[in-house]
Amino acid sequence: MVDSERSERHRTRMQRKKELIDAAIARADREQGLLLVHTGNGKGKSSSAFGMIARALGHGMRVGVAQFIKGRSDTGEEAFFRKQENVIWHVLGEGFTWDTRNLERDTETAQRGWAIVQEMLRDPSLDLIILDELTYPLKFGWLDLTKVLGDLKNRPPMQHVVITGRGAPEALCEAADTVTEMTDIKHAFRAGIQAQKGIDL
Repeated sequence: MVDSERSERHRTRMQRKKELIDAAIARADREQGLLLVHTGNGKGKSSSAFGMIARALGHGMRVGVAQFIKGRSDTGEEAFFRKQENVIWHVLGEGFTWDTRNLERDTETAQRGWAIVQEMLRDPSLDLIILDELTYPLKFGWLDLTKVLGDLKNRPPMQHVVITGRGAPEALCEAADTVTEMTDIKHAFRAGIQAQKGIDL
């Protein structure tokens, strides 16, 4: 049985918390398209972005996905979301740079991919765009960061963009509205466990 004094302290604490949250909600009076960055060494950057696709589709929104680096087309998320009529999905990569080992080819692939993204960023009918693993072409210099930031800035006002990948450049994080860093504490792969369907791919 909770004593009355403890119960009253809890009620008072929760009332103060509610007032603070209500005040913060009241201050947030603008609507705009958001730029989000999911970075860091931990697992879950792309998975989080793909979860946002499900959320957007639940609201009847149209979504575009552009996957840099990844060249495979057998992931569970692609198999599922390609079946949704409000999703456009582009696999733009040819695999990780240690697979291709060809700087010129990787640069050309990234630039061809960005030309497709530019069209998406000019399309106001796309409410949410996921740029999966975009940080790598930026980090390796395959794409010009200033140009990418300019294209992102000039997108339709209510279009949301989520960028994923390790090592997000500082300028990209500064331009973003929300930045989340995933922290790697423990990973099954380091224990010799292969990537698992439904979990990793």
